[in-house]
Amino acid sequence: MPGIISRLYRGDIDIDFVGKRKLWYGLSALLMAISILGMVVHGLNLGIEFRGGSVFDFPRVANSSVEEVRETIHDAGVHQVIVQEAGPNWRVTTESLDTNEVPKVQDAVAKKYHLKADDVSSQVIGATWGGEVSKKAWIGLAVFMLAIMLYLSFAFEWRMALAAIVALVHDLVITAGIYAWSGFEVTPATMLGFLTILGYSLYDAVVVFDMIKEVTANLGTSAKMTYTQAANNALSHTLIRSLNTSLVAILPVAAILFIGTTLLGAGTLKDLSLALFVGMVVGTYSSLCVATPILVTLKEREPKWQALAKRVAQREASAAKQAAAGAKQAVVAGSQNGVPAADDGKRKKR
Repeated sequence: MPGIISRLYRGDIDIDFVGKRKLWYGLSALLMAISILGMVVHGLNLGIEFRGGSVFDFPRVANSSVEEVRETIHDAGVHQVIVQEAGPNWRVTTESLDTNEVPKVQDAVAKKYHLKADDVSSQVIGATWGGEVSKKAWIGLAVFMLAIMLYLSFAFEWRMALAAIVALVHDLVITAGIYAWSGFEVTPATMLGFLTILGYSLYDAVVVFDMIKEVTANLGTSAKMTYTQAANNALSHTLIRSLNTSLVAILPVAAILFIGTTLLGAGTLKDLSLALFVGMVVGTYSSLCVATPILVTLKEREPKWQALAKRVAQREASAAKQAAAGAKQAVVAGSQNGVPAADDGKRKKR
């Protein structure tokens, strides 16, 4: 195992990522179909910042539990209740309440946990404001995608830009699907996480594309490998770097997601860390197994690379024929010198 890892570090092992493109396409299509199904069936659990509602914050007293807080709010006549731990406080999100219902909830909570009415803070967020937040988030995403297309088209070429955008959409859909199936609340922190993973996934893809551009720049008419083989070679040289970068980035995010939110009960950190964790894992996969195979599929349609692939195939076929002819001549020469072939020896024994 250490020998394999060291060979990977040196780029001595070529892994045929592009050759298995049908496998990656099928896997990605399956994941995206499951994600879209989740969004259709369950939908995204939009936070109060997007759909509007009321928020109550109050100190978390000893021996209080999520179920007990939820029951207390229900007894005050509220139906939709989401209870979260926010540091030393409870954070309760409900449907939009009018000015007469808010004091009832505050009084019920204060009476249950022996608090002052002022200790139970309230905030009402209108659905109109949430709609504005959603609209601006979509506009920001569209501007981001357009800027990326323009930059990659200028720095590389439009095929690389298209492959990168497809990989980004792939990452967003799968991450959103996980949110839909898990029921995690989508908050502004989640949107921040989405934008962060887009940048991370894009960085990983650009590193691979830059190496592919460097390797394929010297491919001429006398080249001994095709564009596909060169792309695989570039991936092999960047594989360890991509995995190391992903591992270093994922470890602290996983610590926040699985340890920090459990021990500290920080709901906001959980919203952000889940998007980052899922996005980083999916982004690493897509940069290697989605973006690069799509790029190679597009490049293989160019006459230049089709002609090169044909020449390489003819050269390999010619080399194989020469090797076979050489082996045959060696057998004939051995027979003439009195050394019978293996088959002749077997016949004589019979």
